[in-house]
Amino acid sequence: MKVFSNTTPFIALASIQQLDLLPTLFVRIHVAEEVIEECAAGGMIMVPPLRRLAWIVPVTTPMLQAPHILLELDKGEKATLLAALADDADLVLIDEKIGRNVAEYVGLKVSGTLGVLLKARKAGLISSFRGAVHEMLAQGIYYNTALIDRLAVMVGE
Repeated sequence: MKVFSNTTPFIALASIQQLDLLPTLFVRIHVAEEVIEECAAGGMIMVPPLRRLAWIVPVTTPMLQAPHILLELDKGEKATLLAALADDADLVLIDEKIGRNVAEYVGLKVSGTLGVLLKARKAGLISSFRGAVHEMLAQGIYYNTALIDRLAVMVGE
């Protein structure tokens, strides 16, 4: 399965020390150079240097004629979607609503950090979906409460 990720899933999972869920669930994650740079720039939540992680596959953003709708996205989102389109991705991990909508519009299958946590809970890799989400909320990572509630029901929480 060829999976690409934008910046926010790395930040959100790093905030609760669950970054290792990504290689456990997907083996390798393809990451646009622009996303690697965004993560390296740092912020309130530190993400380890992505180039040092054996399961990260750095991807140079292709010089494609981008659908005009991609121009509405930030640099990392745009690069992620262009690379995913060019490399026939099976899944794109992206949390931002506009980015998700654009990805779906251009025909990409989308999930996000909450989807990763849901998959991890179903696989028994974490003890509580809600617990993990509440830890992220405490770190300042925001997700829609109604969405959290709907997803939690899917794993009996």
